[in-house]
Amino acid sequence: MIEENDLFKIRSNNIDPEKGKVLIAEPFLHGKYFGRSVILIVDRGDTGTVGLVLNKPVLYDIGDLFLELKDFDYRVFLGGPLQKEMLYYIHVLPHLIPDSVAINNTLYWGGDFNTLVQLIKDGKIESHQIRFFLGYCGWSKGQLEQELEENSWVVSDLTNSELMNQEIGDLWELTLRELGGKFRLWSNFPENPNLN
Repeated sequence: MIEENDLFKIRSNNIDPEKGKVLIAEPFLHGKYFGRSVILIVDRGDTGTVGLVLNKPVLYDIGDLFLELKDFDYRVFLGGPLQKEMLYYIHVLPHLIPDSVAINNTLYWGGDFNTLVQLIKDGKIESHQIRFFLGYCGWSKGQLEQELEENSWVVSDLTNSELMNQEIGDLWELTLRELGGKFRLWSNFPENPNLN
């Protein structure tokens, strides 16, 4: 049985928020970027942490942003509140995209954009191999640890196929259900309890 005061104590899963892990927002964390978000940690170091929100699609696709890609309909997601005018991307193609930065052994971010555009135009990249984001999330040194202590996030894993799936559906609910226990209960919390 889950004690009421333990329901939102989530640090107990003891998973470190390292590169390649995901942060899952607790049910009452609000806001355009972080409410019910699932964030992939793409970089973590002495100066802080960088992440990309996986489950907040925008209303336009890559062809709406770049004229040279107007014939391509790769989805674009709202990566976070910082540098929203900048495009970021994760992919599984380091052998094709020079200057890619490893997130884990099989997942990368960034790389030469001109090469990327040409690969897309040449039909050498499929939608399940790349994801695009406007902006990113950032935490200064110690900030993410503080938010974890405040029980704002639970740290978890997703497979590369889950991370690269652009048909995200209810990713927040699905990731919580997979964790089981009290996290399964979280997935059923109404987004606005006042409407319940």
